[in-house]
Amino acid sequence: MAAEPPADGPNEPTASNDPGAAPHRRRRRGGLSRGTTVWLVITAILLAIGLATLLFPSEQARRGGGPLPAFDLQGHRGARGLYPENTLPGFAAALALGVSTLEMDLAMTRDGVLVVHHDRRLAPERTRRADGAWLEAPGPALFHLSSAELAAYDVGRLRPGSGAAERFPDQQGLDGVRVPRLAQVLALAEERTGGAARYSLEIKTSPLAPEESAAPEAFAEALVKALTEAKVEERALVQSFDWRSLRRVQEIAPEIPTVYLSAERSWLDNLERGRPGVSPWTAGLDVDDFDGSVPRTVRRAGGSIWAPYYRDLREAALREAHRLRLRVVPWTVNEPADMASLIDLGVDGLITDYPDRLRRVMADKGLSLPPAHPGHGSKSVE
Repeated sequence: MAAEPPADGPNEPTASNDPGAAPHRRRRRGGLSRGTTVWLVITAILLAIGLATLLFPSEQARRGGGPLPAFDLQGHRGARGLYPENTLPGFAAALALGVSTLEMDLAMTRDGVLVVHHDRRLAPERTRRADGAWLEAPGPALFHLSSAELAAYDVGRLRPGSGAAERFPDQQGLDGVRVPRLAQVLALAEERTGGAARYSLEIKTSPLAPEESAAPEAFAEALVKALTEAKVEERALVQSFDWRSLRRVQEIAPEIPTVYLSAERSWLDNLERGRPGVSPWTAGLDVDDFDGSVPRTVRRAGGSIWAPYYRDLREAALREAHRLRLRVVPWTVNEPADMASLIDLGVDGLITDYPDRLRRVMADKGLSLPPAHPGHGSKSVE
């Protein structure tokens, strides 16, 4: 926006022809008034700022999608601690509580339908058959089921006595809850928020079990197509532990920010730091080639956001990531004390099973809270 000319600028009055008027100092022919000079300097500064913005845009401007939340409260699988994970009731609950971003997992069925589910195979601890009986062993891979066959299973409750039931005793069980299609989740969220919802979608592929899912590149292409058709690509993030899929997203849709998930645990280590050779998860990059620096590896890969397991994050790595203009959003943080410590450390957001707890911590810290979308009077999309 152009600034208004200063009062003593180009329209400054000249000496009057009235003999009784007070004499004015005559300007030197061809010179500039002080006001004109100031105006030209201000204009030059504004032009320089605009040129710098074009030549050196911010990371988010390069990636597109509008500004990310100052602090990103992500509801993990909806609100897993309170409602069945990755389900329409769970996502509705997260929106009603108020989250910045709906975090979810994706699988693909045999007939190419994108569905929202964490496990590549149906898990006995949260899956019942059409007759209500619990699965006694891991079920078939979702990639081996048609979407119609998958719809026969109920995923609305945790099996009593299971490890999941012990970890999430406050989760409200429901009956008749199906694995939703991605299109259903997007429709629900768009209707509830008036087209303001943000999404972080995890591609669930594994180089260790390639037969259980679509190829990561094909999966990425299908997801980008679905987001574009739903007109939500400007509010979407794509994340994965399998960096091959993120590389493909960057190739075909560079405007969609990519989130590089990492874990260095006994139950999952996709970085394999300090081991010979390249990890099969990291798309040909070896973290050891970057002196063991995960932020530098993610930056070289083309990521916008680094999402480490929260117990793996160290302050030095966070500072390095910020110097490299990466946002850092750890997962999955459920205890208020850990939430508070990580906020004090300077993370850019948190992924949690308990959005209600994180909202309370954010309020205590004076952070802005995302709006709640209870959806009163909204129509069902089930």
